[in-house]
Amino acid sequence: MNHNYYLQQSNEIELFEAAASMRLPILIKGPTGCGKTRFIESMGERLNLKVYTVVCHDDLSAADLVGRHLIDESGTYWQDGPLSKAVREGGICYLDEIIEARKDTTVVLHSLADYRRVLPIDRTGELIEAHPDFMLVVSYNPGYQNILKGMKPSTKQRFISLSFTYPTPENEQEIVINESGVDESVAKKLIAIATDIRQLQDSDIQEAVSTRLLVYAAKLISRGFDPYQACMHSIVGSLSDDDELLEVLERLIVLHFPKTES
Repeated sequence: MNHNYYLQQSNEIELFEAAASMRLPILIKGPTGCGKTRFIESMGERLNLKVYTVVCHDDLSAADLVGRHLIDESGTYWQDGPLSKAVREGGICYLDEIIEARKDTTVVLHSLADYRRVLPIDRTGELIEAHPDFMLVVSYNPGYQNILKGMKPSTKQRFISLSFTYPTPENEQEIVINESGVDESVAKKLIAIATDIRQLQDSDIQEAVSTRLLVYAAKLISRGFDPYQACMHSIVGSLSDDDELLEVLERLIVLHFPKTES
């Protein structure tokens, strides 16, 4: 098993390296669990850059990114946030699910995501020029976009865009084997299950089964778990709470991994 394994799907490695060399920011779009974060981590390793990952949410403030004044026994002092650290010292600042962050928070990115490459810190009066090795990367899941939560065009147009989707069956099989250590026959069955679920129509599944969930199931199987149980715990239970849909999903699992009597 290779914990830093990443299998290229298209030209994303070359595009990322080109963007890094030209100091251009990148926007990555793709569904949950398709490999966006793993890709960023692998590129950080490949380019020898530290990765500062921030998972965005409704309560994320500009101070969470930029920093804040703190107090200790000797008085007040300034502590950089992950964005400021990456800007000062170099590295990849990766903002995952950027559309979950408040609009007033993402505004601080504008001057970093264009030709200026500067970060103003209002509370200290600083204007930090980005380190040559600083790179801004943001991601989001287009499937979750709505009117209230979407990237403003003025923000989106500052980035090179990279679209991710689930890997081809052949690549997904290779990923599952490398990540978990299961044999090819088990991996093929897991990919077949994923394909069946992704083709389900008129279901209330908000997000198709991810490569990540397949890897979880494979890891349980590799550890000695019954394959049916592994799939029920890793795949089925994570996709829906609807009883009828759960039955449909269970039937799909049983087609590939028969239920064993305990």
